[in-house]
Amino acid sequence: MTQLVLASTSPFRKTLLEKLGLPFISAAPEVDETPQADESAGELVMRLAAAKAQALAGKYPEHLIIGADQVCVIDGKITGKPHTPENAQRQLRQASGHSVVFYSGLALFNSHHKQLQVICEPFKVNFRELREEEIVNYIAREQPLNCAGSFKSEGLGITLFDSLSGRDPNTLIGLPLIALCEMLRQAGVDPLAAQ
Repeated sequence: MTQLVLASTSPFRKTLLEKLGLPFISAAPEVDETPQADESAGELVMRLAAAKAQALAGKYPEHLIIGADQVCVIDGKITGKPHTPENAQRQLRQASGHSVVFYSGLALFNSHHKQLQVICEPFKVNFRELREEEIVNYIAREQPLNCAGSFKSEGLGITLFDSLSGRDPNTLIGLPLIALCEMLRQAGVDPLAAQ
């Protein structure tokens, strides 16, 4: 079977990919993630997902390489990882009482045949009105500093929401598994086939 490579060192994406029961390895892609001028959120995450997958092709020339990227859009502005508690507080204040759309780019690159599949999967989060104390306590308890939007939906972040809307809840964590399974099947890999 073709070896899978996850072009990410994210523990969250790794845990999601493990759900499929397919053997894979993880590797860090070296990609400049700076947005380009006039690039939409969808264009940005698709470009970066593809770039991450293709960046590892030289090292893994006979593989299916999975690339992913995610941003959220708050009040029409692309927002990434906060990196500091102050930025996380600012992001959650902006999101409070609003709808926020997450855009996850997903790419599957067949490095042998040079075939690339890439999509953008949106996911909408409706935040409830958050009190300042809740924001501060949430950040202190969960430390979501490396998460786009400043929360972890798979953990305590679920307490911040009124509702969620999207095709695949895994998208919110950073790896749209339904779309990935479609891409894998198209590339000849079925997670449900006999191993």
